[in-house]
Amino acid sequence: MPNDTNVATDYTRFIGSIKVRVAAARLTAARSVNRELISLYWAIGKAIVTEQERLGWGKSIVEQIARDLRVSFPGTQGFSARNVWDMRRLYEAYSRGEFPRQLVAEVPKARAPVSVTASDHRGADEVLRQLVAELPWGHHLMILNKLDQPAQRLYYLRATTAFGWSRNVLLNQIKAGAYERSLAEGKRHNFKIALPEHLAEQAEEALKSSYNLEFLGVRREIKERELEDRLIDKLRDFILELGYGFCFIGRQHRVTLGRNEYFIDLLFYHRFLKALVAVELKVGKFEPEYAGKMDFYLNLLNEKERAPDDAPSIGIILCAEKGNLEVEFALKSKTNSIGVAEYQLRSALPSALRGKLPTAKQLEDGMRDALPRGAR
Repeated sequence: MPNDTNVATDYTRFIGSIKVRVAAARLTAARSVNRELISLYWAIGKAIVTEQERLGWGKSIVEQIARDLRVSFPGTQGFSARNVWDMRRLYEAYSRGEFPRQLVAEVPKARAPVSVTASDHRGADEVLRQLVAELPWGHHLMILNKLDQPAQRLYYLRATTAFGWSRNVLLNQIKAGAYERSLAEGKRHNFKIALPEHLAEQAEEALKSSYNLEFLGVRREIKERELEDRLIDKLRDFILELGYGFCFIGRQHRVTLGRNEYFIDLLFYHRFLKALVAVELKVGKFEPEYAGKMDFYLNLLNEKERAPDDAPSIGIILCAEKGNLEVEFALKSKTNSIGVAEYQLRSALPSALRGKLPTAKQLEDGMRDALPRGAR
């Protein structure tokens, strides 16, 4: 006679697997419905723009289309005049001007020839339609309403699709300037000399020039271990800030050499770089010896923990402040790939002043221009 405990365990396992399948099916169905809806909105927007240009229709045609759609499909949500205008805006914003050129420029190099051909534009158009269809309508409206530059919009489209950001997370990433901190300007690393070209480009894309840690709520001086504790407590937020592909392995990760043992603050694995990523936290200004210590850690990881098919391990030193010259010279002689970035625990300026004062680079350029020609 079967044991009641075993029967209960078997049923729990069985019903658990059924629930997983139901949840997966519902998610797949929801994504499919969303793709169809956004594809419909895109098609309506495209048809309106095309016919306005072909027949010379004015703006009032949009309200007329909205009224006719509401009459033909009573009770169907989404056909208000404002929403139909947004359908038109969606198509026009993503298919015209600088946006498609930006997309063509980012076609993977394996596919993109030196010159941009018609086939590249067709490929980019297909990528664009697939990319647009992945995001819910509310996300698109936020991107269109909050951002003006094509490069910004493309970045957040890609990031939201890749990271699965909710609308609130997308809003916070926009407010935190995730795009601006993803740009190559301000990044300091030795990836180009320490990694093969294709890996160096991917590693640079994964590294930000600075990391926004305001979510930690720090309002006073803090020690490195306490900073580490807070990051672990808010690990989900930290991984979102690091970017897509980072998988957490552990804190104070132990590595040994002979009888000595060493501890890496945080260790991750990057799914797409296929590399271990060591993160060291420093609450003060970058010091050149930090690069030597990280180089040593990476040697140990590569020797003892790197899998045969893994790429060389990468190090990220997060510090409160860095001098670019110190970083440049500290990394010159290092054979392992190391990036150095600042973190921000709080906004440096009130929100009303953000973006209205010159950046450090703009001030530096202005001072250089003001110097006599011989003193530059």
